[in-house]
Amino acid sequence: MTTLRLIDLFAGAGGMTQGFTETGLYSVAQAVEWDRAAAATYAANHGADHVHVGDITKWREAADIPEVDVVIGGPPCQGFSALGKQDVQDARNRLWREYALTIRASQPKYFVLENVTQFLTSPQFRSLRRWTHRGGPLSDYAVHPFILNAADFGAFQCRRRAVVIGRRRDLPRVAMPEGDWTDQHRTVRQALEGIESSVSQIELPSRKQRFAGAELAGVYTSEDLHVTRRYEKISTDRFAEIPLGGNRFDLPDHLKARCWIEHTTGAADVMGRLRWDRPSVTIRTEFFKPEKGRYLHPVEDRAITHFEAAVLQGFPRSYRWMGSKVQIAKQIGNAVPVQLSTALARHIAALPR
Repeated sequence: MTTLRLIDLFAGAGGMTQGFTETGLYSVAQAVEWDRAAAATYAANHGADHVHVGDITKWREAADIPEVDVVIGGPPCQGFSALGKQDVQDARNRLWREYALTIRASQPKYFVLENVTQFLTSPQFRSLRRWTHRGGPLSDYAVHPFILNAADFGAFQCRRRAVVIGRRRDLPRVAMPEGDWTDQHRTVRQALEGIESSVSQIELPSRKQRFAGAELAGVYTSEDLHVTRRYEKISTDRFAEIPLGGNRFDLPDHLKARCWIEHTTGAADVMGRLRWDRPSVTIRTEFFKPEKGRYLHPVEDRAITHFEAAVLQGFPRSYRWMGSKVQIAKQIGNAVPVQLSTALARHIAALPR
């Protein structure tokens, strides 16, 4: 089978590229990422020769954009994410235009746009659809939106995402991708098998490397990321009181924050333990803060480590990383689960061309 060429926009640490290229069916012609540390992680794993680090608009206006078979990527979603302020004027909301204009320039047979589920009810998606109408900039394309759960495709976490697959209008309609793991979700226990539960190291090793004109921390192996935090005593006391599968509701009153005492309903994942025999909750950028969700280790009195979070996102244990702990956490939380990316890659490769 002929190798399909792709462009990865808003490539981040390379979760989508990893999923597509590990099928052996794709090669990357161009990748674009604004965040320098994320781009450095991408380059450490997929090569620096095809990565543009910087503003996508400047890249699109100056680059000799090649024609490719597929364009992939997830424009930043913070402007309309359910966890954000949902500011319709957020400048990041307009980055879908750069994605669309790159499609127009590169003329792929298909494109894959991944985002939060709220994207499908946003003004941005309505505008994208209008662009595909007769006379619009993308009138040669039709779009097919789906809501997919990454766990159905072999990921170790329940992560519902909007996936928009676009096709040239001369190609057949795209069916909804079907997951092979719908009735047998993979679990936290399976993901973390063989990883040492006891962790005492707090800081990453002291390493530096230059990338794109700046000095960054790294390169780190995934195992290097198996580090914990320095917790206050109130936190460790709370962790010790939370049973298997428990959460903040299991705490005695003297260990509860005032707001937890006053609000006895609401988010049950806060200060919760991951469950061994279920998939993880969605891994977000602040997974190292138990007060942000169900991010406590199933049995250890700590949040999951960066290494564990990366594995739950489906990254290979051989993956390498650049940046500070906070920067790497952002890269991990913003990534597309690799198993979902792989399934989408195979789905697209099987479509008529």
